[in-house]
Amino acid sequence: MSLLEEIEAIKRLKYKYFRCLDRKRWAELADCFAPDATSSYDGGKYSFAGSAQIVGFLEGALGRPTMITLHQGHHPEIELTSPTTATGTWYLEDQVIDAKRNTSLRGAAFYHDEYVKLGGAWKLQSTG
Repeated sequence: MSLLEEIEAIKRLKYKYFRCLDRKRWAELADCFAPDATSSYDGGKYSFAGSAQIVGFLEGALGRPTMITLHQGHHPEIELTSPTTATGTWYLEDQVIDAKRNTSLRGAAFYHDEYVKLGGAWKLQSTG
């Protein structure tokens, strides 16, 4: 694959991460991660090791049917650091609506990701 094709594959991975998160497709979301992936959300307040722990946290926090979420990633800055590793920074805009509590939260942050290519497919190695 060319450099641009590799970068496009990484972008598609991150888009899939957001789509699966918002559509509550937990098994499909787990496929976005390397088995030994790590995460650090909210400045490290919520840190997890392993795809099962990461997805379990996200499902527990956002999995209720009354939780409506919208996560958007913009302006990706992706750098291939080797043929099988890369880093990326994304601008995040998100909104969480809790219909049960009649509350809404809007936020913005930057995602800092590390990616690894396993079996020909890019996976999140670290995110947060």
